[in-house]
Amino acid sequence: MSWTGVFPAATTKMQASGSIDLPATQVSIDRLIKNGVSGVIVLPMLGENAALTQQERDDVVTAASEVVAGRVPLLSGLAELSTDNAIAAARNYQKLGAQGLMVFPSLAYRTDRRETVAWYKAVAEASDLPVMIYNNPIAYKVDVDVETLKELVDVPGIVAIKEETGDIRRVTDLFNAFGDRFDIFCGVDDLILESLALGVVGWVSGMTNAWPAECVALFNEARAGNFKAALPLYRLMTPAFHLDTDVKLVQYIKLAEHLAYGAPEHVRRPRYPITGEERSKVEEIIRRTILDLANLVVS
Repeated sequence: MSWTGVFPAATTKMQASGSIDLPATQVSIDRLIKNGVSGVIVLPMLGENAALTQQERDDVVTAASEVVAGRVPLLSGLAELSTDNAIAAARNYQKLGAQGLMVFPSLAYRTDRRETVAWYKAVAEASDLPVMIYNNPIAYKVDVDVETLKELVDVPGIVAIKEETGDIRRVTDLFNAFGDRFDIFCGVDDLILESLALGVVGWVSGMTNAWPAECVALFNEARAGNFKAALPLYRLMTPAFHLDTDVKLVQYIKLAEHLAYGAPEHVRRPRYPITGEERSKVEEIIRRTILDLANLVVS
């Protein structure tokens, strides 16, 4: 199994009551595929995974599998507290139609290297699904670094790394250590051009939810080495991409979807929709991006 291209971390649409809006979620996933993404990841952090019940997660994966219908790879985020629950979730998502897993570290405990290695081995060996390691030490305080990956390199089920340290040097360190053993994905929207210049093969993206065609175009131009075409688009979109790295990325990206194509922006508590001056500032960035993109296409 080898993955490449733009894999949006899909938002989970909610109703005003806080319950899941599965039809709206399916509409958004279908829109992503029709606009050229190479894969879809449901139940990421951006999908409010940890705020859902297990039945709701199952419903999201099932609904996603129905609408994806084999057109692109469908991955499910896997975010659990215990190893036993993670193993059960991996097997469950396979039965529900997922074709891969993006696996968080344990959400309950900051594992050391030995424990981190054991965690990922256990999940990778629990099902037939290929695994992408979700490496975001800024948020989860566990870094699946080069030394840790050396102990996982012989686990065939681990095929990809979502690199989200925020340190662009890590991309080269991974290639120098492992060559093409792992598919390296950029996991930070506002580092995608730099990451592609260093050789990443994929992008787990947040703002692609709002602008899938534009993000796919940016990725394809840059991966082809056409930075003259990619750079103006990247500069235009970077203020919006910065929103992907904020603690309120769920609210910000859902607001971007709402303004870009009318998707519901509701979130589940403890999150609340942004208001006041904060909303005005974020709206200004998003509306400016929408306008600039329209002018760029016209020109």
